[in-house]
Amino acid sequence: MVGEMNNGGRIRQSFPGARDLTSTEGSEYGPVEFTREDVDALLHERIKYKSKYNYKERCENTMDYVKRLRLCIRWFQELELDYAFEQEKLKNAMEINEKHCADLEVSLKEKEVELNLVIHELRKNFSSVQVQLAKEQAEKLAATGSLEKEREARLAVEKLQAALTEELGKTQGDLQTANQRIQAVNDMYKLLQEYNSSLQLYNSKIQGDLDEAHETIKRGEKERTGIVESIGNLKGQFQALQDQLAASKVSQEDIMKQKDELVNEIASLKVEIQQVKDDRDRHITEVKNLQAEATKQNDFKGTINELESKCSSQNKELQELQDQLAASERKLQVADLSTFEKMNEFEEQKESISELKARLEKAELKLVEGEKLRKKLHNTIQELKGNIRVFCRVRPLLSGENASEEAKTISYPTSLEALGRGIDLMQNGQKHCFTFDKVFVPNASQEDIFVEISQLVQSALDGYKVCIFAYGQTGSGKTYTMMGRPGNPEEKGLIPRCLEQIFQTRQSLRAQGWKYELQVSMLEIYNETIRDLLSTNKEAVRADNGVSPQKYAIKHDASGNTHVVELTVVDVRSSREVSFLLDHAARNRSVGKTAMNEQSSRSHFVFTLRITGFNESTEQQVQGVLNLIDLAGSERLSKSGSTGDRLKETQAINKSLSSLGDVIFALAKKEDHVPFRNSKLTYLLQPCLGGDSKTLMFVNITPEPSSTGESLCSLRFAARVNACEIGTAHRQVNNRPLDNRLSLG
Repeated sequence: MVGEMNNGGRIRQSFPGARDLTSTEGSEYGPVEFTREDVDALLHERIKYKSKYNYKERCENTMDYVKRLRLCIRWFQELELDYAFEQEKLKNAMEINEKHCADLEVSLKEKEVELNLVIHELRKNFSSVQVQLAKEQAEKLAATGSLEKEREARLAVEKLQAALTEELGKTQGDLQTANQRIQAVNDMYKLLQEYNSSLQLYNSKIQGDLDEAHETIKRGEKERTGIVESIGNLKGQFQALQDQLAASKVSQEDIMKQKDELVNEIASLKVEIQQVKDDRDRHITEVKNLQAEATKQNDFKGTINELESKCSSQNKELQELQDQLAASERKLQVADLSTFEKMNEFEEQKESISELKARLEKAELKLVEGEKLRKKLHNTIQELKGNIRVFCRVRPLLSGENASEEAKTISYPTSLEALGRGIDLMQNGQKHCFTFDKVFVPNASQEDIFVEISQLVQSALDGYKVCIFAYGQTGSGKTYTMMGRPGNPEEKGLIPRCLEQIFQTRQSLRAQGWKYELQVSMLEIYNETIRDLLSTNKEAVRADNGVSPQKYAIKHDASGNTHVVELTVVDVRSSREVSFLLDHAARNRSVGKTAMNEQSSRSHFVFTLRITGFNESTEQQVQGVLNLIDLAGSERLSKSGSTGDRLKETQAINKSLSSLGDVIFALAKKEDHVPFRNSKLTYLLQPCLGGDSKTLMFVNITPEPSSTGESLCSLRFAARVNACEIGTAHRQVNNRPLDNRLSLG
């Protein structure tokens, strides 16, 4: 149920009844409503006991407190579900209203076009009527002149004049009719203007409702933030209880030490008492012997008196030791009672800590599940909208680059809406804010990157066309993102990790009757020329002048697939074979040294994996394509210092990237003509940018302050790419054998 905030600051729930929070009944006994004061009181409530040693009462009070806490938590969960349901309703209503407005705008434009055509026709008719009228008037003047000159032909002229007068009347009638039609069109135009103004009012009303919906969503986000803060308070309480527990443990250890000391002292006192008793018995025996001898010898009376006094003093010492023993036993009883109370308090705190741990784990689990659900819904929305998804990755600072706090130009917003998706760039004191589908900070690992795109790789196995390409300036980490660092398993790039996942998934799907065939091709576009990186003929890969003698033509078929004619296609059965092919392609790829990068990629690298799957039990066949593309880096000649061949390479790279920008602009504006043919790169990427492909772009940027201008250009380009709608991807499934030629989609 959706909660409301009234003037008293109380959170209300639309349940029909209410009850006291101190009741021990659960939510199954009746509907409940909570206020902020009730929740605060419940969280800060201290359980009062009539007697410290009445454990049954304490247990019942604790169980009652636990029940009320559970009831409060359940109320919060129901409230959160209702907020989510209301938010979904508002989103659906907003989408319906937007669609309705779009339909009205389209119909209004159509009517406006029709009316413009009618007005144009009427104006043409009016102009023709005016021309005809001028002609008739000229003929009338000529007839009048001929009447003056030729009196003898007056009758004929009068007849002609009458005919002209009649025709003039008809023409004037036509002119009046045309004026009436023009007036009617003007009236219709006024009505359309009034209708347009009413539509604008309706649109403003819808915009107001949309703003209210956004406000409701913001309130929900604020309440969610409050819940997160309450979780933080619970963590603080948990830490305080842990401190109390540690203090209790220390005090318990002190009490146990005191108890051990008292037990040792009592044992020593008992030993002394036993020794005194033995001495007393021995002295009594001596006294009796002496008394027996005293009856015979009266000379020993003094000795007897001395022994009797000594015996009485020892009796006094024995009595004192017995008193000390009783006092020690009383102290031991008090220590035992204190230890028992501390143990009970320790158990209670331990149970309370366990309960808080459970609540904290549940809250954290809900946050994790909510984040997973948000990602899933966001990806679903993006797929339904058909937008190109964009991930931003910031590489770490390299040795020798300025790493001071003052020189930092990139920051990451911490708000709940932009957390993990926003990036801010500071240039010349001006802050530029961008939001993408995901933003990776410099310490993000290759594994973190791959986890985010693993579902796209799975889509290729399911029969979709998938394209992932890396864009950015020279030295921003594109090749590292796609290929990784050779020889280091922890830093493998997206291409090796994608292949490992595909081969592992292929093995696991065999139990379900699926068999997959995989084909690989690799090419580069160097100076607007396609090179086959898997060709065994070195001359076909590279000639002395940098141009491949082999011509590779790009062909598009009627199904929307793109084929590169005469390109080498290799069947692969394991990731080891693909790793060997990647090493072979890396040796053939064009790289060079510039002032910005020691190993700069001088070409666009395109890795294509064609996946054909067949299920024998269902006779279903799927065809997926995975395109992984490492674009050459954009660079400025003033910074790269390129000359000679490097200068030509830089000009070709910048030209192809500029053509890619033109394509993105045309797609964003939904123009009828998209210039895919302006470069080999855009023509090759046509099915990925203009077809039914799932497309993801990595924009790589560097945090180095001297590259702020290039980073800003890359982020702006990525924002335009993220706004492009290329259509919803469709799964390629059929029951007929598929053409085994490799294509880009």
